[in-house]
Amino acid sequence: MRRRHLAAAIALAAAAAMALTACSGSTDNGTSASGGKGGTLTILTQATQINLDPAKSQNLAITTMGLIERRLTTWDIQKGKPAEVVPDLATTIGTASDGGKTWTYTLKDGLKFADGTPITAQDIKYGIERSFAPELSGGLGYHKSLLVGGADYKGPYTGGELASIQTPDAKTIVFHLNAPYGDWPWIASMPAFAPVPKAKDNPQTYGENPVATGPYKVASNKQGTELDLVRNTHWDAKTDPVRTAGPDKIVFKESQDVSTSTQTLISDAGSAKTSFLATYLGAAELNLVNKNPDAKKRLATSDAGPLTYLALNTQRPALKDLKVRQAIEYAVDTKAFIIAQGGPQAAIRATTLITPGIPGREEYDLYPSGADGDVAKAKQLLAEAGHSSDLKLVLWAQNDPSNQAQAQALQQGIERAGIQVTIKPLDVNTLFNDATTGANPDYDLVLSSWQPDFPSANGNIQPLFASSQIGGGGYNLSRYSNPDVDKLIAQASATVDPAAAQKLWAQTDKRIMQDAAVVPLTYAKQSFLAGSDVKNFFIASFPAYPNYLTVTLGQ
Repeated sequence: MRRRHLAAAIALAAAAAMALTACSGSTDNGTSASGGKGGTLTILTQATQINLDPAKSQNLAITTMGLIERRLTTWDIQKGKPAEVVPDLATTIGTASDGGKTWTYTLKDGLKFADGTPITAQDIKYGIERSFAPELSGGLGYHKSLLVGGADYKGPYTGGELASIQTPDAKTIVFHLNAPYGDWPWIASMPAFAPVPKAKDNPQTYGENPVATGPYKVASNKQGTELDLVRNTHWDAKTDPVRTAGPDKIVFKESQDVSTSTQTLISDAGSAKTSFLATYLGAAELNLVNKNPDAKKRLATSDAGPLTYLALNTQRPALKDLKVRQAIEYAVDTKAFIIAQGGPQAAIRATTLITPGIPGREEYDLYPSGADGDVAKAKQLLAEAGHSSDLKLVLWAQNDPSNQAQAQALQQGIERAGIQVTIKPLDVNTLFNDATTGANPDYDLVLSSWQPDFPSANGNIQPLFASSQIGGGGYNLSRYSNPDVDKLIAQASATVDPAAAQKLWAQTDKRIMQDAAVVPLTYAKQSFLAGSDVKNFFIASFPAYPNYLTVTLGQ
């Protein structure tokens, strides 16, 4: 959901893809020598606020926060190539010892904050420690359960230091984990691993104007309206393998209506030429773009990958029965749902939790219901569960037209089996706040989407299905708790050998689907629109979002 990410705004880090092959309708908008240095890039976003505190951020490494803050590692995202984790502030992606329980990093020479002071290992340690503070919750928190002592640590404001992060000198940082963890180099690329100078930290205000380490720093931040970034003169391109820092200035226009922004970009007049829309297009917007040959050339579309799914709240009385959940698996009309998403250009049918392109993914379908469902099978399962037409369920979905159309497609499909479905529209922030933090929220079903936070099946499975992710801001929207699955997740996470880990994740995927905790609906194809002067605008193999770090401007 993220987005992630989340459906489009909350990131749900949530929401979207893994490995896909880049696809852009225009060679001009692909990697091109025509892009260069200079100009003002405008990014249009429907987000009503952008929190720049690394501890609270769920940003992907290649989007907003990646322009401002560097981490120990980062992502090398190139058109037509798989994602790669590469050193950022560190000299390597990490040196493992003790069977994968200890990871050591050395910082590069000459690194500086935007105010000219040196970046030290102690700044990175402090930045990570503050992410444990309750007042800074909400960010990507994989490291919190992995680090020794992390479960009980409450951050530096009241809890002192975390002993499992050691800094023997200004350039060395060592992490001690509870168990071997092969994906740690990806964890070290997340926002919380950005350095924060302790002397300049105020947890209430730091997210308005953090001390930059990337190529840009905040010039102005008017929440809900506009965020302006300008060059950080203390950023050294020679130490940075992935950021090209093309534009002189980057302006985020917030609270933008997607339909209006799409029409503005289609016109390609004035500042629209140097703008792109950070929200992927819904069915109505895609239809508008497809009617305009020039705009269609400027569309960048991912391959199928991001998972859109229907979470079944397994703690609700009616949904505690496996047969009822299985009935919903069969009742859903995926064909109608895909049409509501925008048709084959926007999505294909999903049957697994691990998304296409993720290493080790296995294709299977435990509920073969065809394109538009198997109503007879659904009714049979409901009858076996003791239900005929008495079942009433509440479906939460975002209140924008696109998500409401998708919710209605789900409603009509499920109601064919004799289940009454009431849709409750909610704005994106309310929906995910209420669904992830409440002790016992009153939804039965939630329409959501998810983009893994890094290209491993770990990112598909653990955040959505580990029992530790129920409530407290976690994204286990199914409220699913199975000790056997928790053990499999722990075993797979601790397996350093990639091939062995992949087999365990595939086993976990199928075990969860045996419990029908969610209905996998589609692997989405996300399309983004840019103006004609926006260059190097593409969607690579991972993730299904534009790489902000390499976008340039040119004619």
